[in-house]
Amino acid sequence: MGNGRDTSRDGGENRRELYLLTHGAPLWHWAQRHPKVERWVNGRLVNSASAKMPYRPNPFSTMADYTSWASLTDRKFSGRHLPPAAPPADLPPAADVADVFVRPEGEFTPCPKSTVLFSYFAAWFTDGFLRSDRTPPPHGPDARKNDSNHEIDLMQIYGLTREVTEQLRAHEGGLLKSQVINGEEYPPYLYGADGNQKAEFDKVTWVHTRLAPPPAEKLATFFALGSDTGNLQLGFVLMNVLFLREHNRVARELHRAYPGWDDDQLFETARNIMIVLLIKIVVNEYINHITPYHFQFRADPTSFKNPPWYRTNWMAVEFNLVYRWHPLVPESYVVGGSEVSVHDTLYDTRMLTEHGLGRVMEDASSQPAGKVTVFNTSPELRGVQQWSVEKGRAVELASYNDYRELAKFPRVTAFDQVSGDPRAQRALEDLYRTPDRIEFYTGLYAEDTRPNSVLPSVVGRMVGIDAFSQAFTNPLLSPRVFTTETFSPLGMEILTSTRSLSDILHRNVPGSDQYFISLTRRDWRRQ
Repeated sequence: MGNGRDTSRDGGENRRELYLLTHGAPLWHWAQRHPKVERWVNGRLVNSASAKMPYRPNPFSTMADYTSWASLTDRKFSGRHLPPAAPPADLPPAADVADVFVRPEGEFTPCPKSTVLFSYFAAWFTDGFLRSDRTPPPHGPDARKNDSNHEIDLMQIYGLTREVTEQLRAHEGGLLKSQVINGEEYPPYLYGADGNQKAEFDKVTWVHTRLAPPPAEKLATFFALGSDTGNLQLGFVLMNVLFLREHNRVARELHRAYPGWDDDQLFETARNIMIVLLIKIVVNEYINHITPYHFQFRADPTSFKNPPWYRTNWMAVEFNLVYRWHPLVPESYVVGGSEVSVHDTLYDTRMLTEHGLGRVMEDASSQPAGKVTVFNTSPELRGVQQWSVEKGRAVELASYNDYRELAKFPRVTAFDQVSGDPRAQRALEDLYRTPDRIEFYTGLYAEDTRPNSVLPSVVGRMVGIDAFSQAFTNPLLSPRVFTTETFSPLGMEILTSTRSLSDILHRNVPGSDQYFISLTRRDWRRQ
């Protein structure tokens, strides 16, 4: 029996690979001091991670339960890793399943590794490509469909369409429109003094999601942003502000270096640099934070040539559910040195403009996020967890065990093989009676997290597969595009010299030397 042990939940090959990557630190550190060796190892590990599940294109999408030309080409329907499987008719109500995710009053299990800044970045980053259908009732939203470009393209600041991008551009010097508040650069306001949305931003949208619409005083603080959820929560806002500032900083540097370039070339080159800059941060900092490995992955497109996973991007419906890390949200937030409720961080940009970007990001770096597990989601997000369960049922996802098998994990035959936590075991048994009946979404987050990792095993594997195989296939990283001609010598220098979010912050915040930010919890003494 498992008794919650990794040895019963993972296959032998998986255990050996995990052991090698989490032991022998001196060897891995040596490899990373030698560029040719590092590049070879990086390529092998990315290939290995991407081979843990079948490669795209998937034969099925959410369009139908059979394969057709339309289902292989219409990306408004989400891809899917396994064909639909009708769930058992007597599954427990989704509301009862949602209760298993909710944090009991007075309990909060912190993540031993992640800061709130990590949770901010994760939510903001995935908002750029994991976008459920936004069609309003009565015709939508449709659980089968999405509103995504299926690329890491920084639509958060540039928008999903050319029409939105044009409205957000200053059309001078390659810049995005901005304003100065309290000596710092921010996006322009979406609404005018008369309380109406500005005509210059009539293509820019925002959504209520499942929350009540904001009052007029908060609506007046909305920024004009590329993403319709860009003003939703403080973390979304601060990341959008940081990357808008960096775009404009890069555009100004390009203008000084290449005075003969027109506005379009400056803008498009800055945009190219920014997209690859984000991919580099995602791989070099974000993915390495998630994994428990000693080897640090690198966003180096020269590490591999024509791998079998190099296929057109298409976000899968399972990937959308794999990225619902709501337990990361703490009981309350520290902002500007004061504690505020989760609700108070919604739909209000004034927290950022009053305290400044550097201070708010450092506060987020000094506070632990929650642990990604069951019984650890804020009660305010219970409805989102219930909707996630309902979404999985609406598109008829196969069982948790079926996805374990697809990801090359052994099927579980007892509840203690899912989790070592007796409370989780009892909850799963009460809800599902047998392990084979456990739903995909519930099983993912009922698992124990791996040592020195942020995520449970199957979540971590599926994130790694989709993250690597869809980040490295970005058109800007292809061999004929990833060149000095595309990014300019200055652009290549910016990409080479940027290692972390901290680097970007320190280039864009007045008095930046006083701020220390990180996705990872650590000793907070100034370094």
